Amino acid sequence: MSTIDTTCRNPVGGHVPVAGGLASVGLPYARELGAETVQVFVANPRGWATPPGNPKQDEAFRAACAAEGIPAYVHAPYLINFGSHTEATVEKSVESLRHSLRRAREIGALGVVVHTGSATGGRERAVALAQVREHMLPLLDELTHDDDPYLLLESTAGQGSSLCSRTWDFGPYFDALDAHPMLGVCLDTCHIFAAGHDLAGPSGMDRTLDLLVDTVGEGRLKLIHANDSKDVAGAHKDRHENIGSGHIGAEPFRAMMAHPATAGVPLIIETPGGKEGHAMDVARLKELRKA
Repeated sequence: MSTIDTTCRNPVGGHVPVAGGLASVGLPYARELGAETVQVFVANPRGWATPPGNPKQDEAFRAACAAEGIPAYVHAPYLINFGSHTEATVEKSVESLRHSLRRAREIGALGVVVHTGSATGGRERAVALAQVREHMLPLLDELTHDDDPYLLLESTAGQGSSLCSRTWDFGPYFDALDAHPMLGVCLDTCHIFAAGHDLAGPSGMDRTLDLLVDTVGEGRLKLIHANDSKDVAGAHKDRHENIGSGHIGAEPFRAMMAHPATAGVPLIIETPGGKEGHAMDVARLKELRKA
């Protein structure tokens, strides 16, 4: 990892593997990327298990991030869906997200990213959002410690009966959760592009960020997943590409790092290519940031 210059406008880093140890595996990987910020899983992203973690690894990870000025984030498991028509899925979603929030506090993470889910079983959007309110709002109300993380909503690419894919969809979602003070947004550039916001068009990035701020207010954008897209705008396909190699292209990322809404917001890459591809993308974003 790279010690962050406090004048750095947008720390750039990536999602790092931690199987084998948050500190012993995740931190060396991050350092090889030149990461200034990191994102991790604290559970199997495709399962419901809620492992307790390793106190020694937790402390080493937290201490290193604090000493080096590295903002850390947790990504909650993909199975979570508070809009599901299946009671068991909702119950497991509550348990899983509560676990991610608790583990985030234990490792010193600033936020927990969770996908906004979908209205399954043919149910109406309003019914699904009422269910989101019933089960997610109590979790937000539990965030009372000074070191608790923000809950960061990540919209989807618009597949199926998605509850949140376009910028304005965050409005009803925030309303359902009373615009809770611990609620924020993680904007995934690939997802928002796939959902129909043409970031590559003239002033596309600026217009999209303006729309987001108009919808949720200033200061709610807490994290950006900086990913290019293998597919065209509006394709509703969640397929990430390396920075500058997809249909978004490099220039919109430069514009993103100049927009007032992104001041101080870290960028996490979730792109293909393994460690080599990740290191190249981190370096590319740093170059774009300089410009």
